[in-house]
Amino acid sequence: MAKSKTKRAKPKKHHAAVEPMLEFGNRWDYSPAPESTPVPLKKRYSLYIGGKFVAAKSGRVFRSVNPATGRKLTDIAAGDREDVDLAVKAARKALTGPWGKMPAAERGKLIYRIARMVQERSRELAILETMDGGKPIKESRDVDLPLVAAHFFYHAGWADKLEYAFPGKKPQPIGVCGQVIPWNFPLMMAAWKLAPALACGNTVVLKPAETTSVTALHLAEIIADAGLPDGVVNIVTGKGSTGAAVVQHPGVDKVAFTGSTRVGKQIAAATAASSKRLTLELGGKAANILFDDAPLDQAIEGIINGIYFNQGHVCCAGSRLLVQESVYEQVIHKLSDRIKTLRVGDPLDKNTDIGAINSKAQLTRISELVDSGVAEGAQLHQSGCKLPGEGYWFKPSFFTGVTASHRIAREEIFGPVLSVMTFRTPGEAIERANNTCYGLSAGVWTDKGSKIFKIAAELKAGVIWANTYNKFDPASPFGGYKESGFGREGGLQGLASYVDIS
Repeated sequence: MAKSKTKRAKPKKHHAAVEPMLEFGNRWDYSPAPESTPVPLKKRYSLYIGGKFVAAKSGRVFRSVNPATGRKLTDIAAGDREDVDLAVKAARKALTGPWGKMPAAERGKLIYRIARMVQERSRELAILETMDGGKPIKESRDVDLPLVAAHFFYHAGWADKLEYAFPGKKPQPIGVCGQVIPWNFPLMMAAWKLAPALACGNTVVLKPAETTSVTALHLAEIIADAGLPDGVVNIVTGKGSTGAAVVQHPGVDKVAFTGSTRVGKQIAAATAASSKRLTLELGGKAANILFDDAPLDQAIEGIINGIYFNQGHVCCAGSRLLVQESVYEQVIHKLSDRIKTLRVGDPLDKNTDIGAINSKAQLTRISELVDSGVAEGAQLHQSGCKLPGEGYWFKPSFFTGVTASHRIAREEIFGPVLSVMTFRTPGEAIERANNTCYGLSAGVWTDKGSKIFKIAAELKAGVIWANTYNKFDPASPFGGYKESGFGREGGLQGLASYVDIS
């Protein structure tokens, strides 16, 4: 029987657009993300007082620097006591005037409008947050901005329902709130402070961090466009002395501060003799407890998310890793392999995992603490990645051979540096985790639900994550114990900080 002859199909030619990728051994060159284009900034930003953008009375400005390049971004007005006084007076006028007389449901509509406008401008705001603060664009775009909008949405719903939040009470606004926020989550911290204060009928004087003021002033534009009455929200930028002026002003009824424990103690002392209400969200040295029955690959990703993807810039960063001895070698091997894959570079690149350190001063602080860890005998492990030639950068790192006496195990580092220690029993893990002056957050990794509840009940921390890390929700209260401060932000507990129910 004769074999049938069939013609072989000719191989198709590759499309011209594919050929350049084949030259690099099948390496894919991704197109730039829409967020890769910097947003044009104003040459100079002004204070926002009484519904208007105004220059500082002194005429002074300070520079805002892009930490990824070390170069100047823009000039920002440097407010002082005189500007703070004007802002407090504008806030008081709005409190006794249009804002105080406005029905709660109408206030809720305005807060809801802010949330929608934040969503509409989220790409612009995410880029600005990354340019000004150095965090990767995927962090600003996918974490920070959605949470900013969510906090305004959540609290907008509470504005006309406060009597349901506090049954049997007649909640009233406290008055003028002075709020001081840090550099690590500039826009999200502003939302955490502003949204509950406004929902409860208060007016606000907000002081953003010196190194990250740009997005707060763009938020001021949104607040103005949303139609809030003049003076309801006032934003006064400046250095530490400006924040002190807000805290010390006799016309401020409530102070809310997020920042270092050292400054928090000073604020507590300054307000102790006054009738001012006070909430403090301060430092942390969180422990991630990893048991031998945990899903290790999932845990490694959670640890990476908790300390590296945000450059360790969050006060609740899991900067201490407690590993059960039986899986220690395996965990170190996986952690070593994983940090080698982290991409350090341009924060506006959507593929970047670790961006720039916020400021030169913060980079100096990180380097000094890392040097102390080496000097005290701990073993430093670092990624072999190349760092950019300009700007402020630090390689993802972790220490082994760490003891509780090492500075790197005791002090906040605010950088991509992890301290790894071991334990044998759950009791030892709890003792080591609680062996700190802080009590802000912690993480537990185990396959046993009963173990999660038992460990969580004994940890002295305000927020405890189970088999995850750094997850936030506006309906869930956030805050700490011991030297991590007092008071809560988010949820019903956060509302209670902004109402008088006596």
